[in-house]
Amino acid sequence: MDERLREILAQEEAWVVGGAVRDELLLRPVLDLDVACAEPREAANRFARRFGGSVFPLSERHGAWRVVADGVDETVDFTPVGEGIDADLATRDFTFNAIAVHVRTGETHDPHDGRADLEAGVIRAVSESVFRDDPLRLLRAVRFEDELGFRMDERTEALLRASAALVTQPAGERVLAELERLSPPGFRRLDDVGLLALLGGELDGRLDALDDPDFRLVVVFGGNLSRLPISNELKRYSAALRRARRPEDPSPRAIHRFRRDTEPWALDALADPPAPLVRGDELGIDPGPAIGRILDVIDEERAAGTISTREEALALARELAAVEASA
Repeated sequence: MDERLREILAQEEAWVVGGAVRDELLLRPVLDLDVACAEPREAANRFARRFGGSVFPLSERHGAWRVVADGVDETVDFTPVGEGIDADLATRDFTFNAIAVHVRTGETHDPHDGRADLEAGVIRAVSESVFRDDPLRLLRAVRFEDELGFRMDERTEALLRASAALVTQPAGERVLAELERLSPPGFRRLDDVGLLALLGGELDGRLDALDDPDFRLVVVFGGNLSRLPISNELKRYSAALRRARRPEDPSPRAIHRFRRDTEPWALDALADPPAPLVRGDELGIDPGPAIGRILDVIDEERAAGTISTREEALALARELAAVEASA
């Protein structure tokens, strides 16, 4: 437990909750703290006076306050405990974020069995209204799957799919912050659960071509990226990539025109989809329409992240060829 919190909150009922507890249990770095206490404003000011930092109102509606540390990448949020810690945890999104640790005693309170879900790698909604209460949680669920390697349980995924239409409601800044953290498999999962198209995106063969979050946003959202509050730099980057056309020939003039239109992102503009895992003539089956069908399935499974190597592609091709032969 953070000794600074124990020092300033030793005489009152206060709990560390949410992501800080989750990340500590996962042995991940804990950069931000979320503290539920009786007097958030007073606690935030005491913390800042004692340990340094600037105090800001985080939510006047909910009475939450934030301390931004001086010279350190850390924030400490103080929120009202309200009707008690059980009521507070019942409003959280997923069970592994609904675990609390008492500041003074170090006691762990886990009424929704979040620790068991952490150990099992499961994302489980705390309540039936989880996504209606805050539609940003639709994106957070997919992002947690992507970052932690977890999977939603069947009930939570069903709730997410039923609430998918709400995904456009959160503020653009919050949506963008979630999208920037997704890997290529994260975007594929976003598409799989029906959220990507609602946000104006679609999967693109170049998704894996460059390991860069801005590049992924541009190839997934194209011109629709401007719907989000992106920076001017990202607007210029997006425009350069979208207008880029490969040089028609290797002449100095053609290359000059290409570089003029795309610098300083010429290399990004040249990024191509990854080479296919296998070619039709490597499948070992007779020429015919079955080859095209099998290659389409291989491409789809690769995009979904279920296969990633040549060996896996060939194994899948053998299974599909057997099915074709028996049809």
